[in-house]
Amino acid sequence: MALAAKRDTRMGFAAFRRWAEDRPDEERWELLDGEPVLMSPPRERHQRIVMNLAGRLDALAEPRGCRAMPGLGIVSAEQDDFVPIPDVVVRCGPPLPDGYAEDPLLVAEVLSPSTMSLDRGRKIDFYRTVPSLRVLLIVYSDEVRVEVWRQGPSDWTVQALGPGGSVALPELDGTVPVSDIYRGLAD
Repeated sequence: MALAAKRDTRMGFAAFRRWAEDRPDEERWELLDGEPVLMSPPRERHQRIVMNLAGRLDALAEPRGCRAMPGLGIVSAEQDDFVPIPDVVVRCGPPLPDGYAEDPLLVAEVLSPSTMSLDRGRKIDFYRTVPSLRVLLIVYSDEVRVEVWRQGPSDWTVQALGPGGSVALPELDGTVPVSDIYRGLAD
């Protein structure tokens, strides 16, 4: 009796990149465990948090020759079938020729209720494989709370901050008050 061989249909980064080139500009796709996933438009509260955070991070990054921006895909040599798009990326060096960064210094994910388990689970595991990444910010959209994941000498540490806290960013020679991240939003 012959057995049918199951073919692995998971997409790697190179195939995903070619596939995504033909997609309309207004579509944003992530590659999650080998499957392209279309991102839905975020809510206004989510976007306000992203804009507040990106602005503060860019002000700290620019004097160092770095920049904060939304919408870059993150690539890790260790996980070829996973290319997430965090809400904010800080990176240094020359501008990228495309929308994929292998060298982020900091990434920030603003949690939405529908993506919370993915963002706090699989994505954190992925980000920990990116050698250049020093800081991961998990920013809650439904409460004033920020988790600061920082790469240490042997492992990652986590610090939770509330309304009166400040995100210390020695990598950018500054801090971001948590209240600034949520500026303009009613609780």
